[in-house]
Amino acid sequence: MKIRAGDSVVITTGKDKGKTGKVLRVLEAKNRVVVTDVAIRTRHVKGGPNRPGEIVKYEASIALSNVMIIDPKTKKRSRVGFKKNEKGHKIRIAKISGEEIKKGTVAAKKETAAKDDGTKVKTVKSTAKKDAPADANDPKSPFWKKMGFGAEDLAGGADVEAKNEDHSVPEQTSSVNRSSQRGA
Repeated sequence: MKIRAGDSVVITTGKDKGKTGKVLRVLEAKNRVVVTDVAIRTRHVKGGPNRPGEIVKYEASIALSNVMIIDPKTKKRSRVGFKKNEKGHKIRIAKISGEEIKKGTVAAKKETAAKDDGTKVKTVKSTAKKDAPADANDPKSPFWKKMGFGAEDLAGGADVEAKNEDHSVPEQTSSVNRSSQRGA
């Protein structure tokens, strides 16, 4: 795919024609891209018992054919080509200037929500848990370490009193008056 996440692009057609933004995601299977501050949609989320209802604005995907990359040298829209550099690696170039297109960075996604009084609140989602231990980010660690409980936490809770109750399953008694006929 010629356009990648982090590239600066300009919208060529549609209601947002002429707007520029960075590519957040590339949906290769559908030939679509998600661009910052372009194709803004509004979703009304119904409230539940634990959270209030809100109006959420988000970027929808647009067709890949409706965007063109911005040439880093001329700052104009350009087509993308490929060529091999002196090391033999395949690199992307802008067709207008021949300048190499460097890999861009994708910014942290900000979520905006409009409250009932008309004010907008911006929050940045963080994927890491604050309560999780330090080795929770290790992909090979067991799931219970990522969840924040395990042998370390159980050792800390040793002061809890253990009750000596019998929790075994009682024996089942057979009924003498039970009929062996079906439906009875």
